[in-house]
Amino acid sequence: MAQIRAIRKRMTAVGTIARITKTMQMIATAKFTAALARAKNSRPYTDAIGNLIGEVSGAAGDYDSPLFKAPKLTGKELLLVITSDRGLCGAYNGNVLRKALLHTRGAKQNNSKVTLETAGKKATTFFKFQKLVARHQLAFGDKPSYEDVARVASRYMEEFANGDWDKISIAYMRFESNARQIPEVIQILPLSSDSIKTEEVSTSSANYDFSPSAGEILDDLIPKSVITTMLQMFNDAVVSENIMRMIAMKSATENANDLGKDLKRDYNRARQAQITTELTEIISGAAALE
Repeated sequence: MAQIRAIRKRMTAVGTIARITKTMQMIATAKFTAALARAKNSRPYTDAIGNLIGEVSGAAGDYDSPLFKAPKLTGKELLLVITSDRGLCGAYNGNVLRKALLHTRGAKQNNSKVTLETAGKKATTFFKFQKLVARHQLAFGDKPSYEDVARVASRYMEEFANGDWDKISIAYMRFESNARQIPEVIQILPLSSDSIKTEEVSTSSANYDFSPSAGEILDDLIPKSVITTMLQMFNDAVVSENIMRMIAMKSATENANDLGKDLKRDYNRARQAQITTELTEIISGAAALE
């Protein structure tokens, strides 16, 4: 009897877990759909700014920017690590943190000191456990805003131009498809002057007269390009987080349902064994009275 009660309690607990994970899967699916739409909507704007910079740079001549090269070499690098605030999203946080650690160790071997900044509670907790000092950014949430990202990007560009860092990079999970998310460390500063120029400048764009000058236009466009690139990274991170949580919760729900079926089978067997035992006792008692 005690065994049957224990199995029944486990069946109730597993059923509750299955309902919770199913609900979390549905929530993650809704958030993933919204985040994917935001990431897709921001991609044309990011690409358009990059193409516009390429067009204008063709008429800018020997244009130079303080974001192209560190004013002095300090041997310092800033690494922003983007993770989630919540868990239950599979290997999402683990993959990003592992990539960031490998990058940090590689930089240390090259005699470069890496300063860590985190966006997400999971990264903050992890680096505290690893006894690595990390500055924590304000929470960006599931909907990173342009203003919040611009504030961080502007500080990065100012610090880089002042010579505080040789390089600034971001570790995040890049969304490629529903079945593929790739942890990456991307350098955002310094910019490469070659990377913003188009391979071929059309003759029509070469005949444009710019007012203000092409250099002044680039002074305004290049910082915007850094901001939109960072915003795209944050959007990709949110999309990857939600799809990985959706997959993890779907798997957890299926496992809970399978366990519930096994427990139900064990419960029926235990109950049948108890009934058989009781019938045997009744028959044996009746036989003893004859």
